[in-house]
Order: sequence, then structure tokens, then C-alpha cells
Amino acid sequence: MIGVAAPAALLHAAPGVGVRLVGVAVVVAVMVSYVLFRDWERFGPLLLRHPALLAADTLIGSLLLVSAGPDTTLAYVGVCTPLLAGLLYSWRGAACFASLQALILFVVHLTLKADRSAPVAEALLLPGLCVVAGALGSTLRGLMLRFGAATEALTAVRARLAAAEAVSAERARLAREMHDSVAKTLYGVALAADGLAATAAAPAPDPARIREQAELVSRSARRAATESRELLMDLRREQPERTTPSRPSKPFWSELADCVRDFAGRTTLHVTCACPDPPATLPPLPAAPARALLAVATEALENAHRHADATRVDVRLRVDGTLLRLTIYDDGRGLPPGTTLEQLRTRGHFGLLGMVERAAQAGARIRIGRGTHPRGTEVRVELPLRIPES
Repeated sequence: MIGVAAPAALLHAAPGVGVRLVGVAVVVAVMVSYVLFRDWERFGPLLLRHPALLAADTLIGSLLLVSAGPDTTLAYVGVCTPLLAGLLYSWRGAACFASLQALILFVVHLTLKADRSAPVAEALLLPGLCVVAGALGSTLRGLMLRFGAATEALTAVRARLAAAEAVSAERARLAREMHDSVAKTLYGVALAADGLAATAAAPAPDPARIREQAELVSRSARRAATESRELLMDLRREQPERTTPSRPSKPFWSELADCVRDFAGRTTLHVTCACPDPPATLPPLPAAPARALLAVATEALENAHRHADATRVDVRLRVDGTLLRLTIYDDGRGLPPGTTLEQLRTRGHFGLLGMVERAAQAGARIRIGRGTHPRGTEVRVELPLRIPES
């Protein structure tokens, strides 16, 4: 707008010194506006600290306005000065610069149109717009400050929610790890100790049997101590584990078979494990989903042994299209009708809840119920597989 009004200002300026002054004012005003527009982040704080800079700009604009006249576009550019003052210096700055700019416009209008019978309303139009622009700038400043405060508060709330979710997720993970490791091992220690006490209390105790049960109690106690130490090391770990070369881990189907074999050796249940033939047709699984599925299978087997009064457990692993389906079925009494995870959580039973959480972490879908069987409990986990591109 200053560039558009520059020809009119130069034409109306007095020859000689007047033209030179107007030309210098045009160049200075254009360059200052350009620098402020280009590097506002740098010069904006400087303008905030020194309102005299805006006052100097106003005086330079008034020199151009006197030369160009109040009928040019430069008069409307001057109205923006109170608006900027309101944005930068709140209502006090808006009032000061609105008064200054309105006085300049009013004086210029009366001086240059003194020989014309201009109505008073026309003389007060632009000064009135200055007052309105200053009030508008001050109002916009208040709205922007409130919006900034609301945004900062929202960011703080989001940060607190994220921290709370992280703490909750970590607590849930530790609860699952303790339930699947230390709690189960200690339960096994208690069962072995009960068996040892019963054998020792018999009328004719068998020393070999007592020795075997005592060794079982000792092994279970050492295993519980090892698992507790691993949990403590996990809590103390401050940096992520470094990736170090190690021997390749066993396939998932092999670990599942070892888990079923160990379970069958510790219990009196008839356990069957069916995998594809040959097992090499099973695709390899990443470590995290494989660990989650193995934990689900272990929990399902322990539930069948402890709570279901089952006599038989069937474990099946197969590939169905793009799904890896793991099924654990026992012929026990099954879950009571209407059982929900919230009820189990309230009663202190966290096994099924941990199974659901682990399946969700692995990106799998889990179903717990009777399935197609007339009785018992079936745990079915379906994990989508990544099909290698040909």
C-alpha cells in the first residue's frame, strides 16, 4: 500500500527538498516494513520492548500522508497502526497510538481541505476508524492470550495423561510378569511342600520319595528367586538393552512343545499337542508375539490344572490361510455363565485378564469359552501372519 501511494506522494510534494524527503520516507517505510515482515521472529520482540520504533514509523507515515493527501490509500494504511499497537501493547498502547494517529489524520484532513467545504463527518471518519482499529487490536490480543493459555493448559493435561498411561501400562506389564512367573512358581513351591509334608507324615515314609519331593521344593524355590531377580533387574534397567549377537532362539512350535511336555510331566492330566506335519511349514514368528502366545498357552494350561478339574487337555497349532491359530481345550467344568473380566479383576483373578492383554499386545484376537464343545473351556488365539512377497 505504501508503494501504491508513493506516486501520489511524489507528485504532490514540493519540488527540490520536498521530493527528496518524500522519496527517502518512501524507501525507509518500504524497507522497514519488508524487514519486519521477513524477520518478524527477530524484530518482533524488539518492537515489543521499544514502542518508540512504532512511533517513529507513524511519524514517517505522516510525512508521506501530508504529501500524498488524505484521499489516497496511505490514509487507510495509517489506520492499521492502532491495530498493531493494540496487538503489541494491549489497550494502553492502542489508546495512545489511536489518539496519535487520529490526531494526525484529522489535522491533515483539515489542513489540506481547508479551502473546500468538507463535511465534519468526512473529517472524523478516518480518526473514528483509528479508534475502532485500536479497540479491535486490543480485543484480538486478549483472545490470543486466552487461546495460548488454553493451549498450554491442554498440552500440560495431555502430558500428564500420557505419563499416567505410561505408568498404568508399566504396572500392568509388571503385574502380568509377576503373575506368569513368580506367582506361579511360588504356587508350585506350595504344592510341592504340601506333598512333602503329606509324604513325611505317612506311617511308613519312603526316604527316596521324600528326597525327590524335597529336591522339587528346592528347585522351585531357586527358580522363584531367579525370576524375582530378573524382575528386579528389569525395574533397575535405565537404558534399553543393546543388540548383541547371540545364538538363534528356538522356533515357537518347539518352545510350545517343550512347555506342553513340561506341563504333562508335572501333572496327571492327559495332554496332547498337535502341530502341522512337518513343523517346518510353520512360518517364523517375531520374538514379542511368540512370547505372548507362549504365555497365553502356559496360563491356559495352568488354569486347566488348578481350577477346571479337567482330565484331558488338547493343544493344537495350525495355519489357516493368513492366520496362525492356537487352541487350548480342556474338558473341565468351564467358566461360570456370565463371567466377565471385570468380575475376575474384582475377585483377584488376573490370569484371564493377562491373557487378553498379552493377545492384544501381540495383535492377536482371543476367544475364551466353550467353543463348539458341550462342556469345558476353549482358549483360541488367532494371530495374523505376514505373507512374504513373491
